[in-house]
Amino acid sequence: MPLLRTLLSPTFHAVRRALEWVGEITPGTRAAARFGSFGEASLIGFPHATLMGERAIHIGRETLIGRQCTLTVGYGPDASSLPERGLVIGDRCVIGAFSTLTAHEGIEIGDDVWFGQGVFVSDASHGYQDPDEPIGRQLGQHHPVRIGAGSWIGHRAMILPGTTLGRNVVVGAGAVVRGDVPDHAVVAGVPARVLRRFEPGQGWVDGAGNIRPIQRTADLLRLVEDGA
Repeated sequence: MPLLRTLLSPTFHAVRRALEWVGEITPGTRAAARFGSFGEASLIGFPHATLMGERAIHIGRETLIGRQCTLTVGYGPDASSLPERGLVIGDRCVIGAFSTLTAHEGIEIGDDVWFGQGVFVSDASHGYQDPDEPIGRQLGQHHPVRIGAGSWIGHRAMILPGTTLGRNVVVGAGAVVRGDVPDHAVVAGVPARVLRRFEPGQGWVDGAGNIRPIQRTADLLRLVEDGA
């Protein structure tokens, strides 16, 4: 058996890589044509989890969406009425594997936003007020979600209905976020709270008044190059 595995393993992995390549959704494929728009050099990895309401989904340029991701708009595959731009993902975004983006009214993700793996974003939840009705049958209100350009969302974070994240926001892994988060803030926790935010003329200030100085990316790259 070990010898057989050794002989067959390269072929198996080669076939798997070929299937993944064929199954990717890229511009010009029939699957991409079902989307409201699908930007140049963008890609959705294979296998996918669930894709639904594609005509209301718009994906920008040079955006990578990982394997086993769910992208949906509406409550079912036969929904006749969908918002024109129910789910909008900007240019140069990265959506990590196993993430779920489920929209009913509007989720908008700005340019250069990166997700970790397993991130969940939704603009609707379930109601619970009727004590005689199963929760799953009680549809909640829709509250649009906005994620500002340049933000980073950590692994398995949850962005709940009605949330607006500013530009260049960091969301810690596993955080549960609801409400408004200002530009240039670091949030974490359940529920998430602001741990640190940028104050012009000072730097990155936490709740205790401690300040971290600004570090420019170009300066960090020079340090790495000098260390090498």
